[in-house]
Amino acid sequence: MKIIARNLARETTEEELRALFAEFGVVESCNLVLDKATGKSKGFGFIEMPLYEARTAIKRLNTKRIGGSVIRVKEAEEAAK
Repeated sequence: MKIIARNLARETTEEELRALFAEFGVVESCNLVLDKATGKSKGFGFIEMPLYEARTAIKRLNTKRIGGSVIRVKEAEEAAK
């Protein structure tokens, strides 16, 4: 399942994001979205995990305070084709 994590502190690294979700199971992929011009975080990222583990991570992490920010975690919506 693909998850989106929003409202991340701008200082959050991809490694920190991966470690946060790894507490709930296997992280198949983790991609912190960066601004192309500055190389700095845009404050959100995508994580892919097996279904059950992803649902647990969403339930446990949504609205949790991480790095001074209350993060929002939910299933990512597929882009329209």
